[in-house]
Amino acid sequence: MSLKKSLFKNGIASTIQKVIKILEQLLLVPFFISAWGPEYYGEWLTLTIIPSMLAFSDLGFGSSAANKFLLRYAAGDKQDAANTAKSGFVTLSAVVIFSIILSIITLVVLDYFKIFDKSLIKRDDALWAVSFLMIARIICFYQQLYEAFYRAARRAALSINLQTIYSGLNILAGLLVLILGKGIVLFAFTNLVVALLFNPVYIVKAKKILGLNKTHQGHIFKSEIKDIAANGFGYLLQPIWQAIYFQGTTFAVRLALGPLAVTVFNTVRTLTRSVNQAFSLVIASTYPEFQFEIGAGNMEKARKIFRITFEMVLLLAVGGIVFLYTLGPWFYELWTNKALNPPPAMWNIFILGIAFNAVWWTAIIIFQAYNQPYKFTLASTLAAIVSVICSYFLSHAIGLTGAAIGSFVLDFILAFYVLPKACKRIEQPISLLIKDFRTDFKNLYSINKKNK
Repeated sequence: MSLKKSLFKNGIASTIQKVIKILEQLLLVPFFISAWGPEYYGEWLTLTIIPSMLAFSDLGFGSSAANKFLLRYAAGDKQDAANTAKSGFVTLSAVVIFSIILSIITLVVLDYFKIFDKSLIKRDDALWAVSFLMIARIICFYQQLYEAFYRAARRAALSINLQTIYSGLNILAGLLVLILGKGIVLFAFTNLVVALLFNPVYIVKAKKILGLNKTHQGHIFKSEIKDIAANGFGYLLQPIWQAIYFQGTTFAVRLALGPLAVTVFNTVRTLTRSVNQAFSLVIASTYPEFQFEIGAGNMEKARKIFRITFEMVLLLAVGGIVFLYTLGPWFYELWTNKALNPPPAMWNIFILGIAFNAVWWTAIIIFQAYNQPYKFTLASTLAAIVSVICSYFLSHAIGLTGAAIGSFVLDFILAFYVLPKACKRIEQPISLLIKDFRTDFKNLYSINKKNK
């Protein structure tokens, strides 16, 4: 399949996925507020910090094994790729067992200190809901590894479409629960049911499409497991810093300003971050081909794909900023039924963060493609900690506007740190990222002709 066709199919699939993702984030909010009330919903958002923090390990070892597998397969080392897949499966199984034990211990400890007794949500409901969400997250740990099978078979679009179906099922199940006026226990349980049904189908399909197990028998090697684990801890920092950043800033606002402020803060951040979902669809469309070309050693193709990705993301980010600045407040009022009233300064700070986020979020795909997670996750973790600290103290000082400034700190730091290091890794001059925009697209078509 030509590069043009692959990018087109990936683009269509990613667009549909991101639309569903945005709906998942935005569509349910009015139903949450209507069914549970703003303060109860704020407590629910605080409660979901627990499964988010405990479920960080899926993107650690899963990503490590997946990227190593893909790079080996793209380079033609199919036996080594099979060994990586087998060793990666064993490693992930150990992580699943560890995560289940850790989840049980964590819930017991939290319950011992009566953490759940201090919430608006009943203790038993909180325990059951968190347990169901945790199991659902743990079941999905295997997805990272088997997503690489689809990319290796140059069928990334199919993987994206299947994951879109998964998100869509969760939305429909969640809507049904909220429309019926049910509580958090049933809402969390539907997440678990969907995960139990979807993941086995996704894994079996991945193996069938690639067919590697039919030609190469994978073996388990301790050296493979050690290498996967070493890089896994690097990827482990990605969901950790994301949990620190998103859940940490949420918790900081809760401590400083109360549950209602949490609802305002998270709804504004969710709406403005929906633009990030829009330009993330470009990254999702191009990344499978970008990493495959990296693995195959075709650096000129890889650089051109990255430049096109960067340019498209910037255009979408600018468009999103203009839309949110002009029509965002009106849409927010409609979306929340005028139940919430965020400060204008807070709104504008979140909008400004979109541009900075676009820069560094695009650049980190270079380190991900090379399976070098520490290059960006260490800096991201430190930036997240700084951001949470700033959010807490600034929230005390100037309210929700201070919380927004604290949240913006992370994007500001990483934009100036990640981009230069990432471009240096692929020998891409930064000055050429925004130069010859039309030429890059013409080159894309010329690449397709050579591939035919």
